[in-house]
Amino acid sequence: MSTRIKYTNEPMGEPRVIKDFLPSPSELAFRDEDVKITITLSKKSVDFFKSEAAKADTQYQRMIRRLLDAYVEAHADDQSARRIRSKAKAARVA
Repeated sequence: MSTRIKYTNEPMGEPRVIKDFLPSPSELAFRDEDVKITITLSKKSVDFFKSEAAKADTQYQRMIRRLLDAYVEAHADDQSARRIRSKAKAARVA
């Protein structure tokens, strides 16, 4: 059994605001090169994406994929980010 966490009302240091990099659900619906994997997600997450996908008339898996791509793009080094963006742009044009 793990030890119980004791919460205190002490200063938390120097918090910083992180730029919101996540796209809206409507921005998650375009096609890209895919690699099949198996992943287990929470029911809450899947239900959310299914609901949003139904509103946008698209596949929920595609929206999840775009969300992950946006995360990678936000955190990749500049060269990798440019390469990812150019592939995504080419996919949208095709």
